[in-house]
Amino acid sequence: MSQRNTEHWQALGRSHHLPPFSDYKALNAKGSRIITRAEGVYLYDSEGRRILDGMAGLWCVNVGYGREELVEAAARQMRELPYYNLFFQTAHPPALELAQAIAEIAPSGMHHVFFTGSGSEANDTVLRMVRHYWAVQGRPEKQVIIGRWNGYHGSTVAGASLGGMKAMHGQGGLPIPGIEHIDQPYWFGEGGDEDPDAFGVRVANQLDEKIRAIGADKVAAFIAEPIQGAGGVVIPPDSYWSRIKAILAAHDILFIADEVICGFGRTGEWFGSDYYGLTPDLMPIAKGLTSGYLPMGGVIVRDKVVEVLNEGGEFFHGFTYSGHPVAAAVALANLRILQEERILETVRERTAPYLQRRWRELAEHPLVGEARGLGMLAALELVQDKRSRARFAGETGLRCREHCLNNGLVMRAVGDTMIVAPPLVIRQAEVDELIDKAWRCLDLTARELGR
Repeated sequence: MSQRNTEHWQALGRSHHLPPFSDYKALNAKGSRIITRAEGVYLYDSEGRRILDGMAGLWCVNVGYGREELVEAAARQMRELPYYNLFFQTAHPPALELAQAIAEIAPSGMHHVFFTGSGSEANDTVLRMVRHYWAVQGRPEKQVIIGRWNGYHGSTVAGASLGGMKAMHGQGGLPIPGIEHIDQPYWFGEGGDEDPDAFGVRVANQLDEKIRAIGADKVAAFIAEPIQGAGGVVIPPDSYWSRIKAILAAHDILFIADEVICGFGRTGEWFGSDYYGLTPDLMPIAKGLTSGYLPMGGVIVRDKVVEVLNEGGEFFHGFTYSGHPVAAAVALANLRILQEERILETVRERTAPYLQRRWRELAEHPLVGEARGLGMLAALELVQDKRSRARFAGETGLRCREHCLNNGLVMRAVGDTMIVAPPLVIRQAEVDELIDKAWRCLDLTARELGR
């Protein structure tokens, strides 16, 4: 037991562990930060430091850490039925009851769920299901799915292809055939001096142009996050989604709203689609479904799509852990917490408005070109010059992230954009702590840059 310390765990990492999205050589030289426990909105590392988790794990720990109700739900289910699959015309109560519970909170006309183990698997499912949907109708040529540059839909082959992360496309010969991309609605980074609403319409019109260029008879679907998360909390101008809805209404294609990040309360509504008044045909979900306590994802499917699938024979797709009974039991308990504690109402009416008001105070910092946010999502743009929006040369965001971690705050860097998505249960005093620490870390970053 005396060996169970930071140096021991870091050595194990160097010797045996290949973590996700990592420069292995650089990480091995530095050593991982070892997180050993968590409670509420706080993490604790192996050196005893308390860290405010401004990212809710990875956008997922919506009800906070240490919820015994979720632990107990998992334990009860493990004793009763720790595992069985959903293949071979079998099912089990937790998956069926969870499907019903999700249908009750989903947008109108969406009453069916296909379960997966993650958001990436959900988007693999989306690709297969969309193409199968058109093939069943005798239109197999409708194969192309249009996504957005800098959108994120997972890191599997299909998910990374649907997403528009060019660094990911540079590894492994991605995207796979049949995937196209249009620009993102990122006004601060790509809008220049253009009016935000004019920019939103112009970028949205690229969807119409792309459909016409490819041919509507070949386009199967458009996929997008209501708010781009991993791309830097890109919040579209007000004009964007209304124009996209009009374009979708004019063409015979499906709409996929990726709700992996926005779902289960992050915007103050059950789904980002509810916030923006969207009517998706398929909705990938994950993360907040179980508050990250166990891996689980799925796809919520519109009834008109299910009616076609019902006529298509066997759908040759699924996963060993689809609808895992323990994960489903935890998800059910998680949804009960969100409902019984009125967490969405608290976010919508109190804590999100408070977070957004305090967050916008950070725009006064000399390094910040824009402070934006919506619900429990927020971003800061680090700039060298506020007027021109000129960036610093070098990895300013990574420097700021390091100062944050060293001063008790998880704030993620996406290039030179700093982002947060705290647990939905964060209290106003903890929001104050988050803002104070963010300001201090911006000061430290500015000092390091000689500003």
